[in-house]
Parts: sequence; structure tokens; C-alpha cells
Amino acid sequence: MRLNLEKTAIVACGTLRPELTKLAEEGFVDEKRLFFTAPGLHERMPLLEEQLKRRLETMRGEGLRSIVVYGKLCYVDMSNPYRAVDALCEEVGGHISRVLAQNCVDMIADSDTRERIAGDSKVYWLTPGWILYWNSVFHEWDKGKYNETFGRFDKAVLLDTVGLYDKLCATEPEKILEISDLMGIPLEARPVGVERLKSLLAEAELGEGGE
Repeated sequence: MRLNLEKTAIVACGTLRPELTKLAEEGFVDEKRLFFTAPGLHERMPLLEEQLKRRLETMRGEGLRSIVVYGKLCYVDMSNPYRAVDALCEEVGGHISRVLAQNCVDMIADSDTRERIAGDSKVYWLTPGWILYWNSVFHEWDKGKYNETFGRFDKAVLLDTVGLYDKLCATEPEKILEISDLMGIPLEARPVGVERLKSLLAEAELGEGGE
């Protein structure tokens, strides 16, 4: 199966570059139709708004429709909480659909899957992009913010779509230890596929995305 992207572009958060690159390698999407904003911009909302709208405006100017690979609340205007990602898309105009998910973690594993993996543990979920672009995702965090954010969790689980954890164990084990130390909780990985993301993209390509 391959998405029909002849007149469609995918505009995605950079944290999902590993998964979308994998889908391009599998032939599911066209790598030439993939466009990314910088990873971790949910920490810098004005920059997220600027980059996302600029890319969507470029796609519209080229006569392309866009599939936005951002979660429902990855962007929220602090002065107007009703102005979220979908509002940005509407402001650009044109034919834009968004994948039907809350955030990038939800694009990889739905709530039932996460509940099954978590069991009785309180889990902080990560994707490969969060590990690869750690300093961007957790932009200028200090120890106090790490403690405040991760202190209520039992562990962190990497939903590993690309075998990143094993690669790091073999080549940069100190990176795993560093991230675990920053969070103050154990970090483990669970291998998962990209089937959910593929389904979400297919629905959005048919114009069924958005919430």
C-alpha cells in the first residue's frame, strides 16, 4: 500500500522524522512530499505557529493539499486556549486535514495499547524523536523542572518504532543513562510498529482527519 501523494504534502513535527522516514523507506509515503518543522516546538509556541503556518502556506502556494502530523493540543495559544492546531490550519486555509490523534505518542500507540504496556505503573511515554532531539524537546529545562515533571512517574517507556534503544545500548549507552538520570526514573523500551501511524495517515489522506 502507498498513499496517493501526487497532490498532497505531509507537514509534520520533526520529532516524528524517524517514523516518517521509515515509512518512506518502506514505500508507504513519498520522501519528496515530507516536510518538517523543528522538533520540540511545543516548548516554544510562537515558533511552532510561525513554522507550521509558513510550511502550510508554502504547500498551498504550490497547489498542494496538506496532511498535518501534529496532535490536537500540540499547540495552544496561551492568550486564547480555543486557538489550537486546527485553528492555525483554518487560518491558512486551503485543503488541510490533520491526523486524528492527541499527540505524537498517541500516533504510535493508542490508549488501549499504552494501558496494556503500563499495567499498574505510572508511565511517562517517549518516542524515538524525543530521545534523538532531547535538548530541543526539553528546551532549557533545569533540574527543578525535570523533578516537577517526572517525579510522579514510576518509569519512562520508549515506544521504539525504529530499534533506537538497542542501537544506543550498543553505541552510546551513556546517553540512556544520562537521560534516565535527568528524569530521575528508569528508562525502558518497548518495540512497536508504525501501523497506527500508517492508518492515521491513510484516514487523513481521504479527508477523514481532524477532530
